[in-house]
Amino acid sequence: MAEEKHTLEEEAVSTNEEQNVQEEIEPIFDEEKEEGAEDSSSAEDEKLAQLEEQITALQKELEEKENRYLRLQADFENSRRRARLDYEAAQKYRAQNLISDILPVLDNFERALNVETDHEQTKSLLQGMEMIYRSLLDALKKEGVEVIESEGKEFDPNFHQAVMQVAEEGYDSNIVVEEFQKGYVLKDRVIRPAMVKVNQ
Repeated sequence: MAEEKHTLEEEAVSTNEEQNVQEEIEPIFDEEKEEGAEDSSSAEDEKLAQLEEQITALQKELEEKENRYLRLQADFENSRRRARLDYEAAQKYRAQNLISDILPVLDNFERALNVETDHEQTKSLLQGMEMIYRSLLDALKKEGVEVIESEGKEFDPNFHQAVMQVAEEGYDSNIVVEEFQKGYVLKDRVIRPAMVKVNQ
């Protein structure tokens, strides 16, 4: 019985000692846990900061690429529009060079038709020339060529070229008195302005 009591006392002492040791050890573990928690939270904060930096950099790069894409798209649309306008202008004024080359021929026809003659053969020849001249004018009209009206009209520097100024009675100021050479317009473009004499 005495031995049992002694064994019980020894067990109680050893249990007390274990408790004391455990009480001493627990605060150490708690401190280590707190240090580990602090280390892991600071590491997480660093990772978060790095991720935010990466996100910001990627957003900036994406924005730059979107801007570049939009600029390229606008440039492409502008070049398409310019090409379409150039094509339309080329179609609209395709006959301009040919018409410019034909205008001196029309001038020569007009000079020839203004010749006065009493000879019958010459008159019939002039009639044939006039028919050719009219056919040529009709063909040019189908292409959109119009004669600029000048005599008696107000001088317009867009359509008329003043080669002489006079002071004649019966005409208001800045009115075309006489036309020396006809002017022509192709659709809305002046091919050749009319050479005129203008009243002061």
